[in-house]
Amino acid sequence: MAIIFFTFVTVFSQFFLRIESFEVTSIRPSESIRDDNSTLVSIDGSFALGFFTPGSSNNRYVGIWYKTIPIRTVIWVANRCNPINGSSGVLTLDSAGNLVLLDQNKSAVWSTNSSKKASKPIVELLDYGNLVLRDEEDGNSENYLWQSFDYPTDNNMPEMKIGWDLRTGLQRRLSAWRSWDDPCPGDFTYGIELDVQQHSFPEPIIRKGNAKFYRTGPWIGLRFSGSPDLRPNPLFDYGFVYNDEEVYYTYHLKNKSVISRIVMNQTTLTRQRLTWMEAEQTWKPYNSVPRDYCDSYGLCGVNGNCIITENPVCQCLDRFNPKFQDKWSLTDWSGGCIRRSPLRCEEKASDGFIKFSGMKLPDAAHSWVNMSMNLKECRAKCLSNCTCMAYSNSDIRGEGSGCAMWFGDLVDVRQFTAGGQDLFIRMPASELAKAKVNRKVKRAAIVIAVVIGVVCGMILVGCYICRRRRLTEETERNLITSTNEGQEGDLELPLFDLPTIIDATDGFSFNNKLGEGGFGPVYRGMLKGGQEIAVKRLSMSSGQGVNEFKNEVKLIAKLQHRNLVKLFGCCVQDFGMARIFGGDQIEGNTSRVVGTYGYMAPEYAFDGLFSIKSDVFSFGILMLEIISGKKSRGFHHDNNGLTLIGHAWTLQRDGKALELISAHLVESDDYLDEVLRCFHVALLCVQQRPADRPNISSAILMLGGESALPQPKPPGYFMETDQKLEGENSSCKPQSSSTNDISMTVLEPR
Repeated sequence: MAIIFFTFVTVFSQFFLRIESFEVTSIRPSESIRDDNSTLVSIDGSFALGFFTPGSSNNRYVGIWYKTIPIRTVIWVANRCNPINGSSGVLTLDSAGNLVLLDQNKSAVWSTNSSKKASKPIVELLDYGNLVLRDEEDGNSENYLWQSFDYPTDNNMPEMKIGWDLRTGLQRRLSAWRSWDDPCPGDFTYGIELDVQQHSFPEPIIRKGNAKFYRTGPWIGLRFSGSPDLRPNPLFDYGFVYNDEEVYYTYHLKNKSVISRIVMNQTTLTRQRLTWMEAEQTWKPYNSVPRDYCDSYGLCGVNGNCIITENPVCQCLDRFNPKFQDKWSLTDWSGGCIRRSPLRCEEKASDGFIKFSGMKLPDAAHSWVNMSMNLKECRAKCLSNCTCMAYSNSDIRGEGSGCAMWFGDLVDVRQFTAGGQDLFIRMPASELAKAKVNRKVKRAAIVIAVVIGVVCGMILVGCYICRRRRLTEETERNLITSTNEGQEGDLELPLFDLPTIIDATDGFSFNNKLGEGGFGPVYRGMLKGGQEIAVKRLSMSSGQGVNEFKNEVKLIAKLQHRNLVKLFGCCVQDFGMARIFGGDQIEGNTSRVVGTYGYMAPEYAFDGLFSIKSDVFSFGILMLEIISGKKSRGFHHDNNGLTLIGHAWTLQRDGKALELISAHLVESDDYLDEVLRCFHVALLCVQQRPADRPNISSAILMLGGESALPQPKPPGYFMETDQKLEGENSSCKPQSSSTNDISMTVLEPR
């Protein structure tokens, strides 16, 4: 009797283990998955489908989970809101070829409901978690009659499409579990929204109930507009498809050994990307949205701009004011902002646009997109419709392409410190005029700064200190005021010893080199006390002697001319020469010409004559270099050997000035008239005769003014041969041109 009992127990145990480990890789007619621990598994063993009970619930559901992860992580549920009581459920194929879930009463609680019938239906679980129904006799194994990826639950899996099939109207959305033990959809959802009839800009949106909760912004070619941190990474690739048949977002993992998914969480109200950490046996967040306060949908109301680095974060867009100032001051931004100057439809032809950079594009609910238009066509189309409030490129790749327009108030706009996109917002003529004045004020300030840089930088010579702050006592101790008094005491200027200068310039390091003039290079330096200096080191081939050196130092030190940076000290070796004249002089003469090749006025280079108009000539050269993006030194036009200024004058004469202007300055036609005016003034500054050139103050007024400008006469150095003459008649060498390409306000000294 004991032997019989032992045999019974052994058989029962073997039967139990067999049922415990029962697995199949497909379901065909007459086959099924029962709620007896049997499962359908993917070929590679990554995923399993079967019956499960979530959390503390007593209900049974059919779902898919990761088979290789010890923590059961369900990624899809069939009967989300129709649970089965008890363990009598069966998943099988019915006579119509549909996959059906039957309860204890043999009633269908869930079905694939495929409209297409298969001759030989088969159900499989693919290696990336997609449950598919197909016809086994169909030669195309990817021709699915039904697939679970078309009906996602709370997880966005690799290769899954989130979006629309525009041919059938199928919409694929994510929806969070209602709670951790109830997979029925909650009200926290995610999907792509668009108005097909209105050709609106599609964009993914998270909703809490019916209300918008978070927008990623539209796809702009490289990423979503509101996700500047979505960049190429080692974990996954991503993409967005928008055509006449489909619109969807998808991603795939670069390394199959990586386990990563996107999940909607009703409890935390976040959409998270989670990655499985094998060593820690846990799911680790990779990223999550919303990320910050500014990601809250519509936080700043209509026409508001959320800037996370500001306090408060909500600001009105430029040229807009709070609609309800009292509430706005109390951080109630729901009323949003209104225009400072209202638009009038009857005056639409005089409207224009102001560019806002680094923006998250507005809510696309009331938008229109055309992928084939360019930005200029987009501007014209928007301008012709008085309800169009803004436009931008729909694709930022390369030089930008496509057209997106927004109608009515702008909603859910934010500004990023890095990334973002240009958005052109409509403004009435009155606001454009104010903007133009503001730009002119800024431009005038820049011009003045450039003039100062030119005047100081191009006359920059000697061993001197640019005094940005008072010398410290430690620095003053480095000044030698009594060395070699018998020989140099009459200089009446503090002297530096050579080791101090070598230490300050790091041994005249190439990395500290600012540029090079006719008599030697100039270096950036810093004394031990923190004082910044610029040091010109006299070239051995300059031909300048000690007497010339001493006379020049004494003269510069005594004059301290307004156009010279302050000469604060010198060293008896390493000194150059500057052309100088008194503050009450208009012009002067020198028998020794020095300066930087490519910037000297012709009357100075040829005859040693200099005046206040000589610096104007140099300033004109500088402006042409900035406008064209080309260096004056070495410029040679292939067709006729013109210099930069000769070529510029020829183009201006022929009405082709745009051909020389740098492409970066003509990206927006809002500024084109100003660039052309700068071009014109530059040519007036480089005319051959000094008397024809404006003085600096007049040039600044011309740049900031609106009045008509006189036509420029031919410039100096019209032909390349003229530059060769300059090189032959001056002490400058062609190889002594500046090596500093960083800033046009830090020039080759002369």
